[in-house]
Amino acid sequence: MQTNLLTIQQKLYEKTIAFMQQQNETVPHEIRVREIVQKFLNQEQLFVPKNIFQRLLESITFAIIGFGPLEFLLRDDDVSEIMVNGFSSVFVEKNGSIEKTCFSFLNEKQLIQTINRIVGKVGRRIDESHPLVDARLADGSRVNAIIPPLSLCGATLTIRKFPKKIFVISDMLNRNSLTQKMADFLETAVVSKQNIIISGGTGAGKTSTLNACASLIPHKERLITIEDAAEIRINHPHLVSLESRTANLEDVGEISIRTLLKNALRMRPDRIVVGEIRGEEAIDMLQAMNTGHKGSLTTVHANSPLESLYRIETMVLLGASKIPLSAIRPQIIQGIDIVIQQQRLPSGERKIIKISKMEKEKGLSDYTLKDLFVFNLKTNKFEQL
Repeated sequence: MQTNLLTIQQKLYEKTIAFMQQQNETVPHEIRVREIVQKFLNQEQLFVPKNIFQRLLESITFAIIGFGPLEFLLRDDDVSEIMVNGFSSVFVEKNGSIEKTCFSFLNEKQLIQTINRIVGKVGRRIDESHPLVDARLADGSRVNAIIPPLSLCGATLTIRKFPKKIFVISDMLNRNSLTQKMADFLETAVVSKQNIIISGGTGAGKTSTLNACASLIPHKERLITIEDAAEIRINHPHLVSLESRTANLEDVGEISIRTLLKNALRMRPDRIVVGEIRGEEAIDMLQAMNTGHKGSLTTVHANSPLESLYRIETMVLLGASKIPLSAIRPQIIQGIDIVIQQQRLPSGERKIIKISKMEKEKGLSDYTLKDLFVFNLKTNKFEQL
């Protein structure tokens, strides 16, 4: 039955597109699509139950004027990430677990058309000369697409959905991502303007934790957020959100995180929050932390608190290769106060597995971190040290 429905869907889709081209019609309203689909069903003498007809209608309408089968997944609030591995294989992440869906595109052409619709809305393009692209949907969801010849399994699309609800510390408590004592400590650290790094792997929940910590910043302070794709959502009366910009179709007009960070220092910020440092902007973030902009927050990809510090070293060297390591390390030691390590467990749960404090005694030539809170993976319990 499923195969027959897919065959019918593809046939109706192709006939609808061909009919529109013959009539020189622009993209029609849903009512017009319904009329055309019903016409072809009658011609083929196919009887389709009402509920299945509605599903066929939605699928064809989405394929013509929307994002195809992705529309069903984008409207599902339980789906946090969508992963398309070729036109016939669509996976999603729900509640931290990845599962394969019953959805698929009709063919490779439809998938590439959908990708072009997404990236075209933000002035980007994807083709053989530009086979990979980062973009975002109107709601802020992050999109990455890559097509052949770079992708060997056909066009590949990844969408990280933008959460509709503002994420706060109480949400982390409800999900057992941390304890009340840990939450109280983080609130004290944020209010007292400790510089905080949130470390973790892809999908570990770093951005959610960043949102929760940023929501604790006192409302009397001026807050500037800087991101590649605006994901920080907080209720703050004195908030300025900045977003980097990629080059346009002519490969001009790029505005980097580093440029925005330098500009933010001239905007009289009390706090600077950078969505993620991943390159040479690390030197500017570090200097801001050391020159009167206490209470800064950012995230970094790393597997442990100590590794995050060494990674920041590497990124600083990218942006300031002439500065010796012996001069960079003291700045990191003095600039960073707290490192939060986030991890996604095999069960799909996201937890803060460590909160560590930077030791700042004089004469230290290497990093010394003191673990304050640890999640014991063997006992599945939080421990205060």
